[in-house]
Amino acid sequence: MKRIALAIAVAAVAFTASTPANANANVQFDPLTMRVMKPARVATTAPKVQRIPREIVGYSGPYAPGTIVVDTNERRLYYVMGGGQAIRYGIGVARPGFEWSGAHKISMKREWPSWTPPEEMKKRQPGLPDYMPGGIDNPLGARALYIGSTIYRIHGSNQPASIGQAMSSGCIRMLNEDVVDLYERVRIGAQVVVL
Repeated sequence: MKRIALAIAVAAVAFTASTPANANANVQFDPLTMRVMKPARVATTAPKVQRIPREIVGYSGPYAPGTIVVDTNERRLYYVMGGGQAIRYGIGVARPGFEWSGAHKISMKREWPSWTPPEEMKKRQPGLPDYMPGGIDNPLGARALYIGSTIYRIHGSNQPASIGQAMSSGCIRMLNEDVVDLYERVRIGAQVVVL
């Protein structure tokens, strides 16, 4: 029995030594037969997300430094810096039927905000919780900027694939890292213009 085990071990070493280093990186052997075991196939259905980069761009619009300009058609948010520049972020916007526009001010800011879904949303989507504490699983993400007295917010998202899409109920979604960056720049009372 010891001779058989030794022969199997020698054969395995010989096979490993005779194959290129990267050829057997994912190969497994049946210890009794020394046959290559076929790996289980794993479905990879998750879509590859193309991130929209945050960048400083030229800006010649009519809005003062410190203003947030949301271009829903372009699916971009601009934070006006002055000096002919703005920071441009990718955003997710309202799906058809939930679009809105107007000028408001930032009325409140929260880190890791809690979420209380509006009654209208709970009627459309039964099963939503009455309340969700802040945290990584919260749909408002890492930060929220509350827009005037509206029910809308500029907030983070744990769904990066939604950035660049029109699928929210009216809120403006950003990548968590982008909303953290914006949050640090924006002051309460800053003007928000949604086009």
